[in-house]
Amino acid sequence: MNTADAKRVLETALICSQQPLPVRELCVLFNDELGADTIKSLLQDLQNDWSQRGVELVSVATGWRFQSRPELREYLDRLHPEKPPRYSRATLETLAIIAYRQPVTRGDMEDIRGVTINSLILKQLEDRGWVEVIGHRETVGRPALFATTKQFLDDLGIESLDQLPVSDNGSGQAGMLDALNTLDDASQTALPMADAAPESSDAHDADDTGDESMPATLLADTPVGDDTTPLNGTHA
Repeated sequence: MNTADAKRVLETALICSQQPLPVRELCVLFNDELGADTIKSLLQDLQNDWSQRGVELVSVATGWRFQSRPELREYLDRLHPEKPPRYSRATLETLAIIAYRQPVTRGDMEDIRGVTINSLILKQLEDRGWVEVIGHRETVGRPALFATTKQFLDDLGIESLDQLPVSDNGSGQAGMLDALNTLDDASQTALPMADAAPESSDAHDADDTGDESMPATLLADTPVGDDTTPLNGTHA
């Protein structure tokens, strides 16, 4: 198989897939006759081929995928003009703490935020697939240790935690929120919240009661016709 045909096979598989595809799965397309290095080289060639189009090929935590370019968001939003769901400030701050301090216990998060964290907040983040329990701290009560998932990285459009923006103003919750917000400013992949329900008022922390919810775009909100809409009609 020549290079052009191999690229066409990769292109077709990626466009038709609803999920990012890792290199090891892409090798299966060729009965492992093409090595991982060759596949990666072909993918980079495909990236260049699509560099002037409205869709781009990107590498995220769980593999490679096609998605629409962030600068086209305003046009795609016209197809889905409904407002995206919103998450409370408490939820976003909790997610930021987990992202930058992981692994952390609920007690760690409460020490940083200075308030009790409602269990519904953690459940919401777990249900969304952004955080998970990865173990338990060997101390009294063996509290659960929370960390972000590969889905979280995929939804942000990055490959690893090393690519999270560095906070310029310390490690406090405000700094972490500002850092996460830069992902949106930098036109990174947005978080897919199309199927996420807005947080109910009873899921807010005590200090957030009555506070206005913060837009989900703080964490670079995606799909719903947001910054990145994969070719197959689903949102990565």
